[in-house]
Amino acid sequence: MAIKADLHCHSTVSDGVLDPAQLALRASANGVELWALTDHDELAGIATARQAATELGMPFIAGVEISVSWAGQTVHILGLHVDENNAALGAGLASIRGGRMERARRMADKLSQLGISGSYEGALSYAGNPLLISRTHFARFMVDKGYCKNMQAVFDKYLGDGGPATVPMQWATLEQAVAWILAAGGRAAIAHPGRYDYSPMQFDALFDCFKDLGGTGIEVVTGSHTADQYAEYARVARRYGFLASCGSDFHSPKEGKLDLGELPPLPADLKPIWHDWI
Repeated sequence: MAIKADLHCHSTVSDGVLDPAQLALRASANGVELWALTDHDELAGIATARQAATELGMPFIAGVEISVSWAGQTVHILGLHVDENNAALGAGLASIRGGRMERARRMADKLSQLGISGSYEGALSYAGNPLLISRTHFARFMVDKGYCKNMQAVFDKYLGDGGPATVPMQWATLEQAVAWILAAGGRAAIAHPGRYDYSPMQFDALFDCFKDLGGTGIEVVTGSHTADQYAEYARVARRYGFLASCGSDFHSPKEGKLDLGELPPLPADLKPIWHDWI
């Protein structure tokens, strides 16, 4: 019998609005039977999340979502079932966190030129971890101040890749991200592939390269995909022999399509990435 797994969500340690213990409680209350915390480029919430999940009797997986630069875009790679104390993983993540505050100041300068003032201080007020200030924090500020009607509108008009206020970052390479995850004993999975604007040829190259490097998983069912994309990336999983993952990509009760635990099940013929973990 399939279990209800949710292996992708974010806390106040990165760009979520609930702390790790609150997320654990919400996941458990929503019937999640296997849960992972996957903050962006940071592992600081894992110990609290594990303790809270253990107290709730909910199996827990340590995870992280690593920012990667590949073919001119930012791709996210999930590291699941990692050892959060692994030195190589910790050092690698630290190396790509350092530029976020300077990037945020440069984005604020661009927004100021577009008539949106005070955005750096505003975004910072939404960031539980100032060192991980991100476009999401800017978007929350801009929605709350009435510059845009919702988060998606902020990204469409200002902060999406190539947008007028975007500041490109050089994140980890795909090779680095997968190597850090494998060094920490985890499995690497491509997060929400349906969000990337690649041609079919580029996607083929991404999947081939990822697999050659030791990547084994792909997120099939996620809050960032449509129902048609569930089927599309199930076909990709079958074609490449990827293990299938699923996660709500939950950030906030007021944002996103799905709450923790609201995912439909994976297609029955796919092997779950957690098949031998519990």
